[in-house]
Amino acid sequence: MKTSKLFFPTLREIPREAELTSHQLLLRGGFVKSVAAGVYSYLPLGWRVHEKISQIVREEVNSFDGQEIHMPVLVPKELLDETGRSAVPVLFALKDKNQRDFFLGFTHEEVVTDIVRSFVNSWKQMPLYLYQIQTKERDEPRPRGGLIRGREFTMFDGYSFDISEAALDTIYRENYRAYGRIFDRCGVQYLAVEADPGAIGGSENHEFMILTPSGEDTVLSCSTCGYAANAERAEVPSASSDDAKAAPLASEVVSTPDAHTVEQVAAFLKVSEQQIIKTILCTTADGKTVAALVRGDRDLNLPKFSRVVGGPVELAEPGEVVRVTGAPVGYAGPVSLAVQLPIYADNELMEGGNFVVGANVADAHRINVTPGHDFKVDHWGDIRTAVAGDRCPRCPAGELADARGIEVGHIFKLGVKYSKAMNASFQSETGEKVTILMGCYGLGVSRTMAAAIEAHNDANGIAWPINIAPFEAAIVIANMKDESQISFAKELHDSLAALGVDVLLDDREERAGVKFKDMDLIGIPVQVVVGKGLVDGKVEIGLRASADGRQVVAAGDAATYTAALVAAEKARLAPKQ
Repeated sequence: MKTSKLFFPTLREIPREAELTSHQLLLRGGFVKSVAAGVYSYLPLGWRVHEKISQIVREEVNSFDGQEIHMPVLVPKELLDETGRSAVPVLFALKDKNQRDFFLGFTHEEVVTDIVRSFVNSWKQMPLYLYQIQTKERDEPRPRGGLIRGREFTMFDGYSFDISEAALDTIYRENYRAYGRIFDRCGVQYLAVEADPGAIGGSENHEFMILTPSGEDTVLSCSTCGYAANAERAEVPSASSDDAKAAPLASEVVSTPDAHTVEQVAAFLKVSEQQIIKTILCTTADGKTVAALVRGDRDLNLPKFSRVVGGPVELAEPGEVVRVTGAPVGYAGPVSLAVQLPIYADNELMEGGNFVVGANVADAHRINVTPGHDFKVDHWGDIRTAVAGDRCPRCPAGELADARGIEVGHIFKLGVKYSKAMNASFQSETGEKVTILMGCYGLGVSRTMAAAIEAHNDANGIAWPINIAPFEAAIVIANMKDESQISFAKELHDSLAALGVDVLLDDREERAGVKFKDMDLIGIPVQVVVGKGLVDGKVEIGLRASADGRQVVAAGDAATYTAALVAAEKARLAPKQ
């Protein structure tokens, strides 16, 4: 490919709307163009990267008998009604000319289950694994970060259909290993972590995070045993029964004028935030109000709390808080509530005593409050968000450390969540009618593209890992007025192409400095400079991401040297498993 024929409109200035590095570089390098907030057109360079990632995914999934299909973006409402997901808030809804309701596909569990229930009816037809690489649409209220969180994006989604838990476990592990190989080949450092299933549902599930300081998620891991989890999912071990308990003191209400936040109360009473209990009122799916108690320096984890309660919960409205406490928002406490309700307390509050809580009175708090002595705890549980420094829940010696990551993949054991709702069943070997067991496996192709940039960039631009770079090597002609440079560069281009190297020839009528800047900006991994050294039979060849700079190589060896450098980079990214 020659740059004189390539459409890549680079920008010198950083676009004002772009905050994340990947967003800036994708726009500056001419990889994508914004159409609307969270909606992008892929330009030639961007689509080449997109398709290289997609092909890696295909190869790895096909290796264990995955079969590619293509499902529609347009999904009739009736299918989502069967599973109760037609009210999901991120759905784009529309009507056709006959006023029939449709959605734009945000994920395709219902569509693929409808396919399978129509044609699969015997145990002999499974296991079955169907997948697609398809455009998804989600009405994100705050699209951000370019391809990191868009309203339209590309995703691999695979679906497995099995007859037994053992078979489901086998394909789940196959996917787990395949994802590792995919991210190894894409040249990104990743971590597989336990996660919350969210709206997809199911039981066992893992997220795959690309680790980068700009990541939007916090990942907690233990270097001792290897446990890793999203901070929203990470478990906190229960307090030891040997932990010292403070002798309860007589509680009393004290005035705390204009102090209603943890920070304000701690400063006013001259106590640590750890000595305060936050009382957080929540509403369950059936409209009941419950109280959740966590230490003052901790955050209530709503997904965890939902699991403890046994169903989804959300923060109570201010009016409900006032009704239950008899006081303004900010003064809720577990003692002398105006309305009796179930009290759930985080396990951490089993330790210590004589805490500060809201007094259910404006401008007042109650001191010297001990759970179990001054009020009854109806349910104890792990309901707070884990943080760095917490003990590992898997090994006695470990401690959790944190890192930032971008979620690029998520795999789920769905079980019968969708197949039961949609009556997808099969006849077993013994003649029984059995519900199909399902798994769901998602990987963000466009997200991986952006996350790879977040992990591989410098002040000059992108430094693509070679397997997903738009081109593997770039030949820069330093002086377009020198016919010998032009002739040699074209011959080298053809030789490299014959050797299987995906090569770009920069034959533009531009100054050498402009070409060097552009090649660094778009991140071609191997760079070959054909310049004035050619008169002595020399060219310069090096890696974009190397601190060693380019090496002087004999012109006659340039093709084999470059091809070997490309091969070595590919070998470096060979899967580790």
